[in-house]
Amino acid sequence: METKEYNDSGILELYVYGLLSDTENEEVTTMANTHPEIKDEIIAIEKAIVALSSSFSPFHSVANYEKIKAKLELKHAPVIEMETSRNWSQYIGWAAAVLLLVGIGFQYNQLEQTSNQVVSTEIEKAKVEKELNQLELQNKQNEIGLAVVRDTKNTVVSLGGQAVAPESSAKVYWNKETQVVYVDAAGLPEPPKGMVYQVWALKLNPLTPTSIGLLDKFDENNQRIFAVNSTGDAEAFGITLEPAGGSLSPTMEQLYTLGKV
Repeated sequence: METKEYNDSGILELYVYGLLSDTENEEVTTMANTHPEIKDEIIAIEKAIVALSSSFSPFHSVANYEKIKAKLELKHAPVIEMETSRNWSQYIGWAAAVLLLVGIGFQYNQLEQTSNQVVSTEIEKAKVEKELNQLELQNKQNEIGLAVVRDTKNTVVSLGGQAVAPESSAKVYWNKETQVVYVDAAGLPEPPKGMVYQVWALKLNPLTPTSIGLLDKFDENNQRIFAVNSTGDAEAFGITLEPAGGSLSPTMEQLYTLGKV
């Protein structure tokens, strides 16, 4: 590029105003040191700026003016490279963004911990409620068992073990007035999986069995006292082992206990 074209390009004005990048400043300094015409043009631009500033500024003495002029003269001093000012606001913005992300991460972690604690509390609460329900059911069964045993109006019928299970036993508590029947099956072994004990009220002549209930959930009844259907004319009671759901008639080969009233 010709020196005149370089002077007319407008880059020297930007240089004097400090609007160029570091790379561009270095380029202009090199050109000014190499070409006296370019250095003279820079001095001329600076003088024009000083003159324009003087017209708007308060009056300065000639001595002050000469001091300012001497500082601006490029022929007595090298062109000073302008250091680009750091954009501290940008750094502050990035720092704030990082702090915000850290804060959000911390709050998310705290929220996750709180959620886990809530879930654990709910699980523990459900566990405690289940245990309380089991205790209430057990207490209720105990109360029923005591009431049945202590009821003097009940007729107690002892059922002895039969050939299939000689060591088995049971008791029937039968209130003939209310016809309510309870079975104490503490002497029976736990039924095999898929099987259930079935209670029969018997008429002996002729032998007529009537089912009065199943001893369901045998393993969940700690007292082994079961309420069954009422009966009004039983002459004996028997308990057989039947498939789950019960049978229409007793399986005599699986007769565990039997007793006459």
